Amino acid sequence: MIKNIITAISIFVFVTSFSVAQEKPLPDYDAVDGFVPIIGSKGMVSSRRKIATKVGADILEQGGNAIDAAAAVAFALAVVHPEAGNIGGGGFMVLHKADQNLTTTIDYREYAADRATHDMYVVDGKIDHFLSFQSRKSVGVPGTVSGMAMAVEKYGTMSLADVIKPAYELAKNGFKVGRHLERTFETHKEKLTAAPETRAAFFKPDGSNYYFGDTLIQSDLAQSLKMIMDDGVDAFYKGEIARKIVADQEKYDGIITMKDMADYQPVEREPVRGTYKGYEIAAMPPPSSGGVHVMQMLNMLENDDIKSKGHNSAATLHLYIEAMRQAYADRSLYTGDPAFFDVPVDKLTDKTYAQETRARIPMDRARKSSELAPTKGLQSESPQTTHFSVMDKWGNAVSNTYTVNYGFYEGMMAGGTGIVLNNEMDDFDHLPYEPDVNGNISGKANAQEPRKRPRSSMTPTIVLKDGLPFLLTGSPGSSTIINTVFQTIMNVIEFDMNIAAASSKPRINHQWMPDIVEVESSLNKDTMNILKDMGHNLVYRADSNKYGFMTLGETASIVYKDGFFFGAHDPRNMDAGTIGLE
Repeated sequence: MIKNIITAISIFVFVTSFSVAQEKPLPDYDAVDGFVPIIGSKGMVSSRRKIATKVGADILEQGGNAIDAAAAVAFALAVVHPEAGNIGGGGFMVLHKADQNLTTTIDYREYAADRATHDMYVVDGKIDHFLSFQSRKSVGVPGTVSGMAMAVEKYGTMSLADVIKPAYELAKNGFKVGRHLERTFETHKEKLTAAPETRAAFFKPDGSNYYFGDTLIQSDLAQSLKMIMDDGVDAFYKGEIARKIVADQEKYDGIITMKDMADYQPVEREPVRGTYKGYEIAAMPPPSSGGVHVMQMLNMLENDDIKSKGHNSAATLHLYIEAMRQAYADRSLYTGDPAFFDVPVDKLTDKTYAQETRARIPMDRARKSSELAPTKGLQSESPQTTHFSVMDKWGNAVSNTYTVNYGFYEGMMAGGTGIVLNNEMDDFDHLPYEPDVNGNISGKANAQEPRKRPRSSMTPTIVLKDGLPFLLTGSPGSSTIINTVFQTIMNVIEFDMNIAAASSKPRINHQWMPDIVEVESSLNKDTMNILKDMGHNLVYRADSNKYGFMTLGETASIVYKDGFFFGAHDPRNMDAGTIGLE
């Protein structure tokens, strides 16, 4: 009884703190190196596309909460950002429900079909990357529709049809193509036009490109969205859409059946929780590896005076690199689907274990990854990903990351649906410690099995202060995501940066193997020389990956502070958007 009264009081204070905050004058804030965040007093939405951000903001203006708005953004991104926004893929959501004083997660990651086997992509003892990456056998059973439905039905205030409607209208009536989408269609035209489904969906009838300002209409996708609006998730998993997806699988020698589709269910999971210098971290648990290893790195550096060493100084980055090296070594062995493998989350996120590994970091030199095998005895992803963050005036918050891996670039679309398919099964281990096409290394914890969810790097995160959501962040970027989120958190907490500055600073990435440190070209050259003298093998991001990416991550983040919302989309993005409600 007493506990219930205390909880009720805390919720009242929480909600009141948000409503009273709107009476405050515009807060002071520091423009760090010229970076200024978007400010709002009644909510905030930040996503990879301005159009999708506007959809989420409109839902909030209509009285929907952050969960409603997040689902609307997810469906809208499936239309306006088809390379990563999706209903044919899957992902992870971390959400905070203010009136329940609850922080929880929804795992709607794809899973392997019943006919999947560990070695189904192995030919003559080697991984056949066409099979694991470009064929219909690489498609996992999609989870996005079911995951968004669970979120809205359990924690939202609107109907599923209401939150899908804006996406449906964008698909049916069309939207203006932006610069990024124009460039994406042009860059990947050869693959997208090779497949009849994506050629018809993303190019004009005569085969020519859509350019900036042209209107792109997606009639098949609109029809699929309308079916879900009318008949709910069953339309996708048991009805006409499922039949078309399975027909596409049969046509192209895939393995997903109607039973695989009908049996899919998202899973609500307890977040990975930890603390860092007075802040509480709530992040995604396995099969995402993100939350575990962000927390592991934060624990390793909690007792260091990072701020005094200076932001992105050689001393600070040396510690970052060595913490990353340890975390990714452990990640390679220990993280996978907890329904199939006993992931030692408690040990990996234990502060004592973190300090034991921190004590082994030399301060004057780099270690070699070859000397740092995954720690023994603990047991008892893709660039075509996108992240968005939403907060409302009541204190509800959503941090969401989802993906189709490279399904879009491989031109995989279920015929007659307009739905881009994922190729997430490449994220499984097919030969122990052989890298997938994204360079990820894993072992038996991530071996492919029927109904198993592949390990992911997606790291949607909510940082809380005094029980209130303080920072929402996440990023695309395959295996680099974890380190992008880690550095964003450090920029905000350790270096007191506003979220625009924190999102803009140069980043680094080390993931144990290969033993290189990827850096963005804007990193200070003197700092780089010092790190090289310490033995770190630095390479520019543009030179280290076969896809030619020049930057690391694309965050969409929100900070709630002093009664106001501060938001920022990563300046590495083109056509991204953040809206603060007033």
